[in-house]
Amino acid sequence: MSLQLGWSNDQEKLEIPEDWITKIEQLLQLAGEAEGISDGEVSLTFTNDEEIHRLNREYRGIDRPTDVLSFAMQEDGVDELDIIFEVDSEDEQDPISGMLGDIIISVDTALAQSEEYGHSLEREIGFLFVHGFLHLIGYDHQDDETEAEMTAKQEAILQQAGLTR
Repeated sequence: MSLQLGWSNDQEKLEIPEDWITKIEQLLQLAGEAEGISDGEVSLTFTNDEEIHRLNREYRGIDRPTDVLSFAMQEDGVDELDIIFEVDSEDEQDPISGMLGDIIISVDTALAQSEEYGHSLEREIGFLFVHGFLHLIGYDHQDDETEAEMTAKQEAILQQAGLTR
């Protein structure tokens, strides 16, 4: 197996160009390589502020839209549900064992942030994807130290992919 990207566009504001998906696939490979992850699947959904607001409220208890949400499948936290999956034969694989998780990006917020920060929308979406991927594999930014670490990793990956400010 290798790192795989599945994606969908569930918003109408912007048609996602195929070359952006190619760039996101490159970012996935670069981020995986940087973190020593060579196998797994990431599901990416482009949505709008209304839907990401609903998800943020429902799953995080935060009643406002956000730019990106990540839902890791490999977490083993206290609040996580135990998933039990039985396999009938040795040849079958657990269909979720390779799933790293879901990343949801609000195109509305990404567009506003790209204008605010003065860089391309492609760069902003790339940044949000890498940010979401790092969350999927356990990174967080709860304090200055962890935020600096995550920011450095994100910027290094974006630089490698040519997505500069």
